[in-house]
Amino acid sequence: MNSDDAFITHLTGFGLTEKEAQCYFYLLKYGPKTPSPLAKSLKTYREDVHRTLTALIDKGMVRPSLDSPTLYTAVVLETALEAALKRHESEMREMEQRKRQLEELARQQRFRPSDDVSTFKLMKSLKELLATVAGTFLSLKEDFFGVITGNTVVVVSLFGLMSLTKEFIEHGGKDRTLITNIAYSEIQAVQELIDIGAEVRYLGEETAIFAVFDKKACISGIHWELDSVSLDQPLTSMYTDDPTYAQYLATTFEMLWAQARPAQERIEELLKQGPPQVSE
Repeated sequence: MNSDDAFITHLTGFGLTEKEAQCYFYLLKYGPKTPSPLAKSLKTYREDVHRTLTALIDKGMVRPSLDSPTLYTAVVLETALEAALKRHESEMREMEQRKRQLEELARQQRFRPSDDVSTFKLMKSLKELLATVAGTFLSLKEDFFGVITGNTVVVVSLFGLMSLTKEFIEHGGKDRTLITNIAYSEIQAVQELIDIGAEVRYLGEETAIFAVFDKKACISGIHWELDSVSLDQPLTSMYTDDPTYAQYLATTFEMLWAQARPAQERIEELLKQGPPQVSE
């Protein structure tokens, strides 16, 4: 991985998508540009560049000029990263506060679980999803398996769920993760998952996203376009502790698992191909 690719990969760790990271890096390296030359250099459409620039402006990493045609300028790196860090710190403080409030409310309640009544919960943001996954993982005892995307593995790494997975495996738990696609920028996170002891396979095609915990509880992706690692990233997923539905997903998983191949093979292929080129 050359220095440019390493720089772009590290930018994604600050809440940028790969497109946003490439666009910001290009502006930082080559100076202010209008959308047309950006689209040509990044090998994409003007509409796509406009969406990317709008996202970067919202994140405080790009400034538009007041002139016509509009020139877009990258904010100084140190200032942009400080803003990103403050944004993440604020989001994490909010999650911690909610966690403490829920723990206190739980102590005040007397829950009576019933085998006859299943819980269904709809989650509409990455923040809600991570909180649910973390809580479910803490009660996980024997078996986890799931079908996820490569950028979901990056999210797992960035927001501390990898450590929960590692602890689960170290205590004798079994983790089988099937990844639908793996991009070059996601290699490090996928390798980290393999290194902590998870069994990871690569499918190479889009399919339903879901995770099953001890064959009892499960999370299903409904609207899953994870193009950002921001906690406010909108998505729709459902949690349920319905064992019948969990068993259905288990059957689906085993069928897909049998069709897949080791993720390590895909990583080696990507490393041989090298990173995608960003032309000037």
